[in-house]
Amino acid sequence: MDRQAVSSGNLSSVGYDPVTQTLEIEFHGGRVYQYSGVPESVHRGLMGAASQGSYFHEYVRGKYPYRQVVQRLPR
Repeated sequence: MDRQAVSSGNLSSVGYDPVTQTLEIEFHGGRVYQYSGVPESVHRGLMGAASQGSYFHEYVRGKYPYRQVVQRLPR
């Protein structure tokens, strides 16, 4: 999934797949998580928020199932 860099103290980049309603977030430090069942309106709200970290904590964290994406190192 392609992610867009964001200017946030907590988040590094954000991606979204409207077909599967999957929100993918990379945090500073490199960990990547996918959140399932996230409406497109929440993604738009996150991308337009004055504080994306605060928006994430209020509207995403703890509200949707998630999994950590395992990053594969290039060979």
